[in-house]
Amino acid sequence: MLDVATIRANPDLVRTALRNRGYPEDVLDEFLRIDNGWRKRVEESNQLKRLRNDVAEQMPKLKGDEKKVKIEEMKRVAERIKQLDTEIASLDSSRTEVVLNIPNIPHESVPVGHSSEENVTVREFGKPRTFDFVPKPHFEIGEDLDIIDFIRGAKITGSGFYVMKGDGARLERSLINYMLDLHKTQGYTEIFPPAIVNRQSVIGTGQYPKLKEDMYWVERDDLWLNPTAEVPVTNLHSDEIFDKEDLPVYYTAYLPSFRREAGKHADTRGIIRVHQFNKVELVKFTLPETSFLELETLLQDAEAVVQGLELPYRIMSLCTGDLGFASAKTYDIETHAPGISSWLEVSSCSCFTDFQARRARVKYRPEPHLKSEFLHTLNGSGIALPRTVASVLENYQNRDGTVAIPNALRPYMQEQEIIE
Repeated sequence: MLDVATIRANPDLVRTALRNRGYPEDVLDEFLRIDNGWRKRVEESNQLKRLRNDVAEQMPKLKGDEKKVKIEEMKRVAERIKQLDTEIASLDSSRTEVVLNIPNIPHESVPVGHSSEENVTVREFGKPRTFDFVPKPHFEIGEDLDIIDFIRGAKITGSGFYVMKGDGARLERSLINYMLDLHKTQGYTEIFPPAIVNRQSVIGTGQYPKLKEDMYWVERDDLWLNPTAEVPVTNLHSDEIFDKEDLPVYYTAYLPSFRREAGKHADTRGIIRVHQFNKVELVKFTLPETSFLELETLLQDAEAVVQGLELPYRIMSLCTGDLGFASAKTYDIETHAPGISSWLEVSSCSCFTDFQARRARVKYRPEPHLKSEFLHTLNGSGIALPRTVASVLENYQNRDGTVAIPNALRPYMQEQEIIE
């Protein structure tokens, strides 16, 4: 979340950020109203407490009626202080709730725009594949090869769920292992965290309360199904203080992820937008002064996955209107899927500055004798599986209906070369 002092001192900066992101500005007006009331009460309470202390020093010197008058006056002062402190605590709680709904301030390098249509292409790798036959979409390939079962997935759970089977399941598992092994060579420590997280964890990374409607909630225990491994991995260090020399810290993790896709329609014939999906995540804890340089290397680490798979892709710099709630800057990696003639987002790499660290209370100490400060967090998909699988199937399909297995994955599939 944003620092209260920053919002108070720079309301115009926050208002511009809200406007550029397409957020209503009334959340800032509500903050300023509550904060103004909080400050007035704090000042009055402090003045009364100073008065009470001054009178306490004078009291031994007072006698008779004068002393009685002061005692009665101090009773009224004490009651007023009690009332003010109650109001201060209530306003502080209300202000915190409002701050939790104010998004991060975009970095100055983020292009200003209203929607994904105004995202900026940074670079491209390879060219979309051309075929001497009409390429099939991944869902037809999956059904023809009997490696994706949409009907039984829906029967087991419902719309937006599917079953990978046979070589499809092996392909998915191979992709996960390929990514984890690659990220280990890049310097990431592998983590296998719980797939269910508590409320404080989803608050810590910014999914709650803004995105609560898009998560699956276990009501009985007030727990949430993992929406992305960013949540449990970032919260590994909540309420902790790093020494400066221990930073940066890099983690990678595989987990199944769950999203309701509230307000969106899952493609029942495809795996582009589904409710459960596998993903390999990359998370960084860094010093504030290096975080945006770390974003560039994070992007390169995620890019290495699609380069190794030899998939054509492009890098997009998201505009302010398409930026995630907690992000200060985001790059998307989009692979090309020729069967559906679309670019598919397979990774988002983001720098959150100290936005998540404030919510999760993750700090570092610049020097042993100095006060601790909030560090910066970053994360990126390294990468998401369903759209990657779709892109692999569509790019590696052959005229005879078979699918070639990318060279990078063959060691994980006992050197199998095709799916048929």
